[in-house]
Amino acid sequence: MFGVTILGNNSAIPAFDRHPTAQIVTINDQLILIDCGEGTQSQIQRFKIKRSKLNFILISHLHGDHYFGLVPLISSMGLLGREQDLHLFAPAPLQQIIELQLLAANTILPYTLHFHPLENEDVIFINHKLKISCFKTKHRIDCFGFKIEENKPPRKIDKDKVLQYEIPSSFYNNLKEGKNYINKKGDIIENDLLTVPNTANRSYAYCADTIYDEELIPKVNEVHLLYHETTYLKELETKAAERFHSTTIQAASIAKKANARQLIIGHFSSKYEMLDEFLEETKSVFEDAHLALEGITFRIMQ
Repeated sequence: MFGVTILGNNSAIPAFDRHPTAQIVTINDQLILIDCGEGTQSQIQRFKIKRSKLNFILISHLHGDHYFGLVPLISSMGLLGREQDLHLFAPAPLQQIIELQLLAANTILPYTLHFHPLENEDVIFINHKLKISCFKTKHRIDCFGFKIEENKPPRKIDKDKVLQYEIPSSFYNNLKEGKNYINKKGDIIENDLLTVPNTANRSYAYCADTIYDEELIPKVNEVHLLYHETTYLKELETKAAERFHSTTIQAASIAKKANARQLIIGHFSSKYEMLDEFLEETKSVFEDAHLALEGITFRIMQ
């Protein structure tokens, strides 16, 4: 399963039972937390997220509504007996903040917290199942977006064919990468006879706080699911620009120009109680748009 669960969808001030930004990305058996605003661990409990499977945390920037829930969460993980390593990717100054808070509380974590500073646009993690990369957004302080992708091999094994041609299982990974097999007689068995094309890698892009910025388009081009902040309705475009945020129409325009398949909008200003108009405005430009409502999981399909 590849999906995104919304834990928090509001901007700086919690309001109308909406919480600051936090999301859980589920990819196969791996959970990834993106941003960790105030109250995130309560939302994790509320929506029955298995924190034992949470091994990656990505923090976009150091405005409080995106990380003030982090130290309580990592402290609680220790109190609950966590032992497996936890990997945290965030702007460099956050490391000193965490260390100071843990030191002041005389807290020693029973697990290893690996801090990975975000500095440049790059791939920050990759294995045989997934790839995580970061890219810069334009906000008042250094801010990063994230792209999470499946990392499947290009080919899939045809089980009947590999048995028919007596291909040893030790060579299967090579077949998945498109290599031909040479048997003991020296005969070349073409890869196309033994494999079929794999499905395309699904992808999710998270555009953190940002002013309207068309430089984001190539970074999120053709993603299956795109999250883009919409702090304000279109009538407050000037205010959005002054505060380095975006509007509904601007988020929809990025999604449309990037040829994204689906769009989630969130980071709503606390000045708005009702969100219906957010969706109406966004859909006027990009039809397949959805509100980032807390507790909803958006499944990413082929």
